[in-house]
Amino acid sequence: MREITASGQTVEEAVQSALEQLDTTRDHVKVEVIDEGKKGLLGVFGSKRAFVKVMMEKNQIEEAETFLQDVTGKMNVEADMTTTVSENHVTFDLSGDKIALLIGKRGQTLNAIQYLVHLVLNKDGDQYYTVSVDAEGYRGRRRETLESLAHKMADKALRTNKTVTLEAMPAFERKIIHNALQTNEQVKTISEGVEPHRHIVIKS
Repeated sequence: MREITASGQTVEEAVQSALEQLDTTRDHVKVEVIDEGKKGLLGVFGSKRAFVKVMMEKNQIEEAETFLQDVTGKMNVEADMTTTVSENHVTFDLSGDKIALLIGKRGQTLNAIQYLVHLVLNKDGDQYYTVSVDAEGYRGRRRETLESLAHKMADKALRTNKTVTLEAMPAFERKIIHNALQTNEQVKTISEGVEPHRHIVIKS
């Protein structure tokens, strides 16, 4: 967080001076008045300058974007980013060449990046956000794959009358499986194990 102390004939003038030096606007800063100053006789004699401390407020989303660009750059992937904010959920959508490097096997690299972005975004900001990091529609394709897998494995559990254990998945992917089968009254799904090896078990 950058901060600066500035002075002026009035508090407002001091704030304006600080904003110009920080190259920002009033809605991106926090202002602390150190001394309100004093108008002297005839506005000159005995006057005292006003002093303020102006601090740049942290923009959580911009910090997360910078972090994400840094990560993709270090992976030698030139990615274009689109950020969408809906209430307290932020989606970072990446596109470009070599995007498969960001996805990794079964989305493991993308999930790891998403986890790190979530930590950076919520490190010490005022607002709590949930996060999705997507790469050229991978999340939508993965959702379809998981929903199809859920129905296939539920059929297997019913057909064989045996418990079916799925591979370990992150919480948001397990939720897709749970949701896909919640209307199927013939099976029930439970999560078992300890992160990062937590997995879903389908029982008939």
